[in-house]
Amino acid sequence: MKELIAKRVVKEFRSGDFINLGIGLPTLVPNYVPSDVEIILHSENGFAGIWDKANEENKDENVIDAGGTHVNLKPGGVFFDSSTSFEIIRGGHIDITVLGALEVDENGSLASWNIPGKFVPGMGGSMDLVSGVKKVIVAMQHTAKGLPKILKECTLPLTGKNVIDMIITELGVFEYIDGKLYLIELMGDTSLEQIKELTPATYTVALKK
Repeated sequence: MKELIAKRVVKEFRSGDFINLGIGLPTLVPNYVPSDVEIILHSENGFAGIWDKANEENKDENVIDAGGTHVNLKPGGVFFDSSTSFEIIRGGHIDITVLGALEVDENGSLASWNIPGKFVPGMGGSMDLVSGVKKVIVAMQHTAKGLPKILKECTLPLTGKNVIDMIITELGVFEYIDGKLYLIELMGDTSLEQIKELTPATYTVALKK
């Protein structure tokens, strides 16, 4: 299911894009980028380029991505401090960020960092990303323990209000156009009835051929 979502996300990438990936599902995305699409990845904790996950034989304890995974930065990559990293984000230099979500809603709002009553070490860079990046793609499973995640209104603390451009789940692809939510694509053999049953948000069906 997660692989299906990751494979669909890469269809939004174009050569030359500068892309930030959030923790969790978005970290799978680089595995499916076609060889003829040349992108640059950004890790908010201080490096950019292209990298692979490290293994026990070749990992450097000092090189981890924003999600805490050990990685190996390929030749041509660059390290920088956190202040520079966030200048890049806040300065509008990143084309796309791909983030997971706890909830999203029909107005394009995102809740991704906190469940009240549960310990959270911090929100990371997500609030900066959704306000400073040119395109925000939410890549997530359509439900959590059977409960819908695309709601009429988020119930959890917001990461950003009216900030999402696109939602990609294992069931379908949604796009916000002029502040309205549209279902533009069905994934696999998903039916419109399935989407309707699991999506409380108000949306318009506008499937692209």
